[in-house]
Amino acid sequence: QVQLEESGGGLVQPGGSLNLSCVGSGSIKIYGMGWHRQAPGKERELVADINTMNIKKYADSVKGRFTISRDNAKNTVYLQMNSLQPEDTAVYYCNAGYDYGGVVRPSSNWGQGTQVTVSS
Repeated sequence: QVQLEESGGGLVQPGGSLNLSCVGSGSIKIYGMGWHRQAPGKERELVADINTMNIKKYADSVKGRFTISRDNAKNTVYLQMNSLQPEDTAVYYCNAGYDYGGVVRPSSNWGQGTQVTVSS
């Protein structure tokens, strides 16, 4: 299976932006890709996913602020995060999942995560 490596996290003030990247060790074109996050004391939750046909889905909490995209030629999926708020603070994980007829289902294939902290 493809190995995943996230980058781009950090500390940002409320209202700021970050762009996360997830690079695969091989081709990601057959995978439904997703970004998930886990805040302290909370369960991991879906942030956004993108299927093999570039159809995107977002959690209600990030709609209009976050954008997921993929570049199969670079084996990379991105998460552009704008208007960040303290409640967006979490470890963000990339997942290479399954595309079942256009519906993305996460697999056990996770990256190591990247910390995003939104604080003044």
